[in-house]
Order: sequence, then structure tokens, then C-alpha cells
Amino acid sequence: MYVHQNHYGHYHGPIYCEGPTSPPHVSLYPWQWLQRNSYDPQLEPSPIVGTQPPPAPEEKILWSAGIVKDPPTVQYEDIMSDELAVYKWLKKIDQFGFCFVTGVPPTTKDTEEVIRRISFIRHTQYGGFWDFTSDLAHGDTAYTNLGLPAHTDNSYFTDPCGLQVFHLLSHEQGTGGQTLLVDGFYAASILKELYPDSYRLLSTVLVPTHSAGDEEFLYRARPLSGHPILQHDPINKDSLIQVRYGNDHRSAMRNLDPSNMMAWYDALRHWNKCLTSADSEYWVQLTAGTVVVVDNHRVLHGRSAFTGKRRMCGAYIGLDDWRARLDALRGRYGQGRVVIKERSVWDLGF
Repeated sequence: MYVHQNHYGHYHGPIYCEGPTSPPHVSLYPWQWLQRNSYDPQLEPSPIVGTQPPPAPEEKILWSAGIVKDPPTVQYEDIMSDELAVYKWLKKIDQFGFCFVTGVPPTTKDTEEVIRRISFIRHTQYGGFWDFTSDLAHGDTAYTNLGLPAHTDNSYFTDPCGLQVFHLLSHEQGTGGQTLLVDGFYAASILKELYPDSYRLLSTVLVPTHSAGDEEFLYRARPLSGHPILQHDPINKDSLIQVRYGNDHRSAMRNLDPSNMMAWYDALRHWNKCLTSADSEYWVQLTAGTVVVVDNHRVLHGRSAFTGKRRMCGAYIGLDDWRARLDALRGRYGQGRVVIKERSVWDLGF
């Protein structure tokens, strides 16, 4: 085998396969692909090689309550008519963990069409597309007028939803009901700085979870031993990839080492302190015509108590499904408005 550069700038190496029915064969490889995937020698950091951290992920912009001055926002007409606008929308969600869509007609039909611009809807025990009021359906506090602390949804699922979409269609004869958003990655960074031992415990102690609001179902995330509240990349262990926190769905901590019990509850109090600080909490009053899309693996959401009758609609989208849409659009529009019509077999994302 040998390697040389052709006049297109690609390095290629003929590989001769000997055998009675196999003539010599020549394989051509782009140099960029060879450089990215070489393991001996390792020419670039790779997530499948543990000696170095993998390449930096897409930029995450951590935010605090100050995001109120300029929250990530896109326009309904843009995303409904232009695939490049959808790409920019999903990039904002990826960077900030949430994004508003303004100018949406306040109907269930138009809201569902907005959601499907990302991907298909994930069905759960709550159904597919929701249209609900405070009627205590499913034995879930989301279907009440009570205030809800910051949490992520589906902590009781083995694979919590990727995105959560809300649209307040109406709020009649009442007040309150502000939406709360907290950047879990920002809160975790504060926890790590102020209480490093607490950060370590919340990154390692497994928390079992359940949901028992529906009589027909008992949801328990697998494995039953649970998952840490702060989950990191298994190779690049400093890279936080998921916040998984719904305190109301926490099961008994029967597997926690007794020597860590008090320290773990102290860590939980430190975590709650970071989540509920005025610096972390972004409060916004949603109105009809504004959809909010939330990355459920990063941004926690909640609400204040309210009076009157609110009508809310929305849906879940799976993690793999919205990421697949973003990755495909990134491959198409990664260089701006240049459209790559066919996906190359040498795509560096493979």
C-alpha cells in the first residue's frame, strides 16, 4: 500500500487484495477524511480514542437572567418558508437551549405545523400534540394552576424527550402563570465553581425516578438504579451533556451509600440554590402568538401560579429526531447559503 496526492488535492493509496477470485483493487480516500479518522498515528483528537479530549462541540452560549434583554428569537414567516431559516432556528436552540418563535397564528393547527418544521412529534402517555387546560389530567401538576419549580420533563423515561414546545393560546379572567426558564448548564457551572464536591456527587450518584400519575401506567427509567442529575460525555468527562432533574419524580434513594447520604442531600440543596437564584431565573410572560422551544436536556422550565383559565398547546420531539434534522441542515448549509444537494459518503459526521 502507498499514498500519493492526485491533481484534485486528494491523497489516495492503492490497496491490493490478493486472492484466487479477487484482482488487485484500488481504493481512493480524501486526505481530510484520512486525517480525521487516523488512529495510528492519531492526527486529530477523536472521541473514540481516550488519550485526548474529542474535538470541541458546537458552541454553547451559557446565559443568566440577563438574557431577558435579547433572547434568541426567530420569525414564524421565515421558518415556514425557508429551510435555511430552519437551520438558523435549530442552531439557536443548540447554542442557547431555547428559542422563541414570534408571529405564530394562535391556533392548534398552525402551532402543530411549526413543530413539524423540526421533525415528527413524539407520542407519550400525554398523547402526541397536546391541547390542555388545568384539569388535573394524568395526575400531573402541569395540569393544575399551581406554581411549578424549575425541572426537566420525562426524568422517569429512559430517554427523556429532546425538545419541548409550548404555545399559550389564551388566558382568560385571571393573572399569573409566568414561564420560568433556567439554563441548567449555567447553573451547573456555578455549582462546580462554588461547591465542587456537590458537583461531583450530582455527577456520579444515580437517582431512580418514576411517574405514577396514570393508573394504567407506572413509568420507571431504566436501569432502575437510575441516572445522575448531571450527565457527562463518557470520554471527555469534563463535558456536561445533559441535566436530568425533576425532583417530584425522584424515587427513594435506597441505593445511595450511607456514608454519602448527608453529603448528597447537601449537594441537592446547593443545586437548588443555584437554580433558584435571581441570577439564574429568567421569567417571561408568554402571550398568544409566541411559541417557545426548549432543549429538555439542558434548560429547565417552570411557571408561577395563576388564576383564571389558561389554554396551552404543544408537543415533545425526540432528541435523536431534532438532532438529525439539525445535522442534515448543517451538512447542507454549513458554508452559508451554499446548498450541498447530495450527501457525500466521506461526510466527516459519519
